[in-house]
Amino acid sequence: MASRHGKKYQEAVEKLQQALASNGAGGLKPMQACEVVRDTSTVRFDASIEAHVRLGVDPRQADQMVRGTVALPNGTGKSIRVLAFVGGDKAKEAQDAGADFVGGEDLVERIRGGWTEFDVAIATPDMMSKVGPLGKILGPRGLMPNPKSGTVTFDVGRAVREVKGGRVEFRTDRWGIVHVAIGKASFPGDKLHENLAALMEALIRNKPSASKGQYLRTLYLASTMGPSVPVDVREAAKLTTG
Repeated sequence: MASRHGKKYQEAVEKLQQALASNGAGGLKPMQACEVVRDTSTVRFDASIEAHVRLGVDPRQADQMVRGTVALPNGTGKSIRVLAFVGGDKAKEAQDAGADFVGGEDLVERIRGGWTEFDVAIATPDMMSKVGPLGKILGPRGLMPNPKSGTVTFDVGRAVREVKGGRVEFRTDRWGIVHVAIGKASFPGDKLHENLAALMEALIRNKPSASKGQYLRTLYLASTMGPSVPVDVREAAKLTTG
């Protein structure tokens, strides 16, 4: 049976297998994994690097849903387009902080027409009565402002600056897995490692009290279209940004 993957991918898998063979069972140590995931990128463009963490939670239970934000110290390497639903003096505050799209009912109508060319939406609480009906459009795309993710706030300037600076949102999917971009293949390994440490700290900090047994189950790093790199989850749990 012919391989579904090309030569570059097969070479990347060989590199990964060699690293795993020299490391023993349990996955790679976090720093080594950050280096290997860069080296096994198979595409010509600057691939995104993502962390995929399976947690010991049952996301069907409301008290075991894991959701929060983390400020990655080195950003994601991606230019984030921020939309701000604001009015009055808050419009200038959002603009000065670097928001790409600023407005109120005009933006609401534009989105109703099918436009969603932005990555994060921030709103002041007084605008949510107008933004709320957009839930069917923004919700499935993960774009709906939410107080739990810090995107519904009167402190618009700070929220915009944090998102632009590398703050990302995370939440468990239906299988209890968190997927978070932690950088690009062009990042030095130590920068990826610092971002991974910030993510692990945030996940541990947001552990639900209802979660029993082992909380951090598995951790993989992967580049766009590259092989998944298993990380020793016990070592990852020790990571700190201090």
